[in-house]
Amino acid sequence: MTHLWVRAEQRLNEDRVGLTPDGATKLIAAGIKVTIEDSGTRAIGIDGYRDAGCEIATENSWPQAPADAIIFGLKELPEDGTQLPHKHIMFGHAFKGQHSGRALLERFKAGGGTLYDLEYLVDEGGRRVAAFGYWAGYAGAAVTLKTWAAQQRGEECGPVGAYPGKDVLLAELSAEMDATGVARPSAIVIGALGRVGSGAADLCEAMGVAVTKWDMAETASGGPFPEILDHNLFLNCIFARPGTPVFVPQEALSADRKLSAIGDVACDPDSDYNPVPVYDRATTWDAPALRVATDPVLDVMAIDNLPSMLPAESSEDYADQLLPSLLTLTDLDSGVWGRAWDTFKTHLRDI
Repeated sequence: MTHLWVRAEQRLNEDRVGLTPDGATKLIAAGIKVTIEDSGTRAIGIDGYRDAGCEIATENSWPQAPADAIIFGLKELPEDGTQLPHKHIMFGHAFKGQHSGRALLERFKAGGGTLYDLEYLVDEGGRRVAAFGYWAGYAGAAVTLKTWAAQQRGEECGPVGAYPGKDVLLAELSAEMDATGVARPSAIVIGALGRVGSGAADLCEAMGVAVTKWDMAETASGGPFPEILDHNLFLNCIFARPGTPVFVPQEALSADRKLSAIGDVACDPDSDYNPVPVYDRATTWDAPALRVATDPVLDVMAIDNLPSMLPAESSEDYADQLLPSLLTLTDLDSGVWGRAWDTFKTHLRDI
């Protein structure tokens, strides 16, 4: 019997989950055994999973799971160097030249396990079957606007946290922007036609921010793009890959510009293809913005788990998208799982 083991997330400020109790009910009805680890932080309580018929395991007990269990989580595993013998479903961040990715792949190679990377679960046309993108863009734009509002007060953006729902976030952000006493800023979103860009643009428009929406057609020239510097905010919603142009080069730090806040929602600072190479590390919930220039001021927001600011909504949305693929876990050799396996094998050859 196929056995899906949903692990508790170990990262700070990570309350999301990729399977709801309703989804677990459907998996069990399809003949898939579901174990879910207890968690003190998960946005969806354990009782619903228990009622659905899941087996409940101790938090972070997945290393002792049966050898044939498929371990399902969202964010990265603890970086403890241990071998990984299981099949894992998660965001590995290991296939785009990330420097930390090689260490993860070495652990899989040593243990004989497999990574089915959630970012590389794609349909026959190469489109991802599930993504948190919309809520990443939505929350990322919100924190970037918080960064801008803090600048108007002569401050740097303070800590952020999770919200019980988007209406609470919108009310707080609107009040914070109104309190600045200045007109709403302008923003440019690159990747506006995608899920991430749509979320970012929707949040900006909800706040009365004028948005310029760019996508592949507007960036096909490869740059430079002086229009970006003519906006107060820039929201990068394009994931780095070979051929991605540089949107904000190092020269922009000392350039004459309106741009004072960048929201790098894609957040790939250690990628060789980073299109915003004016910063070198992700930011955090405690310190959301990194100041990279002072004259004039430029702050970069680059939090890498933005959807967890709205964990209930983002979990429900993502789980609904992913469930049809989870229902095919009984056949790992074809479909989305077969394609993900091929991607893993290709990158493991370089290790």
